[in-house]
Amino acid sequence: MKDQLEFQNSENGLNDLKLKGFKVYEVNGDVSKIPTYNRRDFYKICINTSKSLIHYADRGIETDGTILFFGNPHIPYSWEMISPDYEGYACVFTEEFLKANDRSGSLPESPLFKIGGTPIFTLSPEQKVFIDSLFQKMIEEQETDYVFKDDLMRNYINLILHESMKMQPTENFFKHKNASSRITSLFLELLERQFPIETKNEPLALKTPQDYAQSLAVHVNHLNRSVKEITGKPTTAHITERIIGEAKALLQHTDWSISDIGYSLGFEYPSYFNNYFKRLTGTIPKSLRV
Repeated sequence: MKDQLEFQNSENGLNDLKLKGFKVYEVNGDVSKIPTYNRRDFYKICINTSKSLIHYADRGIETDGTILFFGNPHIPYSWEMISPDYEGYACVFTEEFLKANDRSGSLPESPLFKIGGTPIFTLSPEQKVFIDSLFQKMIEEQETDYVFKDDLMRNYINLILHESMKMQPTENFFKHKNASSRITSLFLELLERQFPIETKNEPLALKTPQDYAQSLAVHVNHLNRSVKEITGKPTTAHITERIIGEAKALLQHTDWSISDIGYSLGFEYPSYFNNYFKRLTGTIPKSLRV
């Protein structure tokens, strides 16, 4: 059985989830209770007890017991249930929801979500009880009208993240031989290395699929085919989304001028940056300034 993330999105449910930026739910045989969403927009934390096979970038792992899994929307993954019985909990959330106004770190750089890291942890019975209790608390709070509910949810997620970083990661991965999966993983890792932007004086080094293909020593057509095959999106879409995301963060969380932000992202002239930003977001960079 494929991971429930693979089934078709419900437009109304997806819009509702995008609006809230967060959802927690129980995982069992009743797929009607699983929220539908575009996994390329959301991070995922899942505790699951079953025998299963998880494919993650160019690696995979067989599990038999209780595991904690961290899914990064920038990394292709799928989940196959081998045993018919499975149970657990999961939550999905955007990076914007978790970080809110805090720019102290980036989820793709977290040891749990970082490309090349190990996103799967085997839990002891005691660890399972504790992590289950956190998910149960989130499910309870999700239905309340508490005015600071979102802050409380962030605290629960961060508690899971910190508890997980104290655990020893599972290491019995096997390598996939899929060349497309491998080159896509390398591209996504290289893309994430370009961010966050630390200085306004050094423009973004890699801006086009050709730039990335050259750095990876592959033909750009091979890169484009591989990325589209594995992620369902073209190489340019990944680059564009990452640049726009960083532009929004810089506009909201720094005092750099719009000209400096554009230059740091590889735009020689402010007008180029303004036109690019407006074409992709429907608004001008200045509109994000408070």
